[in-house]
Amino acid sequence: MNGRKILAYVVTVVACALYLLPMYTMVNVSLKSPEDLIWGPVIPTRRLYLDSYLQAWEEISEPFFNSIEMTIPATVISTFLGSISGLGFYRAKFKWKELLLFLIVLGFYVPPQAVLIPLVRFLANIGLYGTIPGLVLTHVAYGMPITTLLFRNYYESIPKEILDSAEVDGASLMTLYRSILFPLSLPGFAVVSIFQFTNIWNEFLFALVLSRGKGSQLVTVAIANLKGTTLAAWNVQMAGALIGAVPVVIFYIFATKMVIKGLMAGAIKG
Repeated sequence: MNGRKILAYVVTVVACALYLLPMYTMVNVSLKSPEDLIWGPVIPTRRLYLDSYLQAWEEISEPFFNSIEMTIPATVISTFLGSISGLGFYRAKFKWKELLLFLIVLGFYVPPQAVLIPLVRFLANIGLYGTIPGLVLTHVAYGMPITTLLFRNYYESIPKEILDSAEVDGASLMTLYRSILFPLSLPGFAVVSIFQFTNIWNEFLFALVLSRGKGSQLVTVAIANLKGTTLAAWNVQMAGALIGAVPVVIFYIFATKMVIKGLMAGAIKG
């Protein structure tokens, strides 16, 4: 083994260690007792202290389920509507189509801070401020630009001959979507849903401003509020952060299986 390969292995190992260090720190600190926290986040804990997980769960359990109640419908609705909107921009033929899509996608780059005041007023006027449905509506609307773009681009990768032959046989646009595009787009649905689920679950600003009380508080805000009476309870905060990451990991594993299943189905059909 020459020196260049050894250097490459060393760089790879160091890069992996740096990548895994934050996760190790979170797990290690979450298992430390309050007395062991003085030794810092890197030194391994001397004994397992699981009370931090119980304390964290006691504080974030209701917001945790609020986040599930909000994130799942927001992800499903925004992904479905994005697939329909993307289909429209893919198949429809009209002037200024690309310009209209460009203007819609610009909405994704509007900072949330710029729309907070009118958004709060709008939700208050329709009676949804401080409610889970209000948060769902916000994330669906804010996710439409990027989901539309992602689906339009994914549909572009599907051979047009398949759709053209179905149209010759008399298939309507919704028949094309239901019978051809939807099965072929399962990997795209999985990727978009992962993107949406992760962004919605981890979002903090809307969760902070648009929630009101424990009834609509979300897990990101609850984790940020975890603290001790005199000192920051870092072990409890890290335990809460790990608990909060579980749904994202589970959803990612489930959606990744959808990607593999869709790719295998496409390969078999091809």
